Amino acid sequence: MKSRTKLSHKLFQFIVFLIGVFILSIGYNTILLPNAISTGGTSGIAIVLKELFGWDTSLFILISGLFLLGISFIFLGNKTTRRNILGTLLYPAMLSLTVPMAKWIIPHLKFDDFLVLISIGGAILGLGYGLVYRAGYSTGGFDVIIQLLNRYLKLPEGKAAKVSNFIVIFASLPVIGLRNVVYGAIILVIEEAMTNKITIGVSDSKLFFVYTRKLDEVRDALVRKKTVGFTIIPTIGGYSHYKGQMLMCVVSTRDYYAFREIVLDIDPNAFFVIDDCYEVNGGFKKQHLPFL
Repeated sequence: MKSRTKLSHKLFQFIVFLIGVFILSIGYNTILLPNAISTGGTSGIAIVLKELFGWDTSLFILISGLFLLGISFIFLGNKTTRRNILGTLLYPAMLSLTVPMAKWIIPHLKFDDFLVLISIGGAILGLGYGLVYRAGYSTGGFDVIIQLLNRYLKLPEGKAAKVSNFIVIFASLPVIGLRNVVYGAIILVIEEAMTNKITIGVSDSKLFFVYTRKLDEVRDALVRKKTVGFTIIPTIGGYSHYKGQMLMCVVSTRDYYAFREIVLDIDPNAFFVIDDCYEVNGGFKKQHLPFL
């Protein structure tokens, strides 16, 4: 039963990956390629080379991806390389397969304001990449460069992706022109925001860490409300070495201000840290609020 569940999960992830690659291909063939807009990566370089020499974009993406797979095998090892193989082969294949569909879609993408098309492009590409990454896969290509920068220069992958993509975009300036460079940068920003939302999710909760000398009163107030669970964490002051306690709890976004006011009404000098919480599993929320 456990192995069957694991297999079903892997199959589901693969289907999500396929959908993500399909969406990426549609976005590339309907918005980026016809308008000669580069958003970085090997896909962006392919557009520049098509403008210069008329090279086939799918073929270039495949060849450069296979070359980077060899680099990945040498410098990143077998395990990391395996994660890139499927995307390296499937993405250019999907680009070729979706050309007829893209030709049918393009005439319907006519807007008085070109920024509308740019916004749609960013959202489509962000959705595609978000699904690919959420499924645990990669599209290969420049992802290998990003992984190399992360491994050897200790750059976070998000920062490495942003830097390398913007370098490709601005390097394409002499070929595609300033207007398209700006459009590419706008699409990249929208794409990144959308990718993060799909990969991480939309925060529907707030995580509170509350330090107060009136902890018992705050705790009693929360017990009476019975809408949040909480955990008490022992603390030691970094300078004072004072031993105290800190309350940690997750509050739904709609109850954020109400909870904040409860704490401040009891102790106006309370110290608290609040952050977005993207996922909660188990505990009080699961037991008493299963619909959240």
